[in-house]
Amino acid sequence: MSNSSVELSSYRDQHFKGSRIDQEKLLKISATLYIGNLSFYTTEEQIHELFSRCGDIRRIVMGLDKYKKTPCGFCFLEYYSRMDAENAMRYVNGTRLDDRLIRVDWDAGFIEGRQYGRGKSGGQVRDEYRTDYDAGRGGYGKLLQQKIAPNTDTR
Repeated sequence: MSNSSVELSSYRDQHFKGSRIDQEKLLKISATLYIGNLSFYTTEEQIHELFSRCGDIRRIVMGLDKYKKTPCGFCFLEYYSRMDAENAMRYVNGTRLDDRLIRVDWDAGFIEGRQYGRGKSGGQVRDEYRTDYDAGRGGYGKLLQQKIAPNTDTR
């Protein structure tokens, strides 16, 4: 029986090392989830509290700004079983955490280094181009912040 909430989405990691077919195969058996649209202030404990309702969690890897090493709005969450991950897809995807609608998606499996944001500024790429104000994600997008507050360094 197919349930659309646990089917594979169209999202794919464009930096996956391997073919699209290899990635699809891994996604179909994975117990790892990508959790997105988190507040920069959401803690690992809050994520554990919410997602542990769906099953036993093997590990949580918080997404970090690659320069500042501060949270940047995503994480990887690995369950011990695929069934628990499917339950999280069914019941947690689209719920509120820290007043934000979080996105839960399948991931082919965490590999060291993926915990760092891929944007030029160190965070997530999408946060560089945002034009709205979002207090939970650090204010305005990085490019707009640079225009609003140009470099005030007087050295």
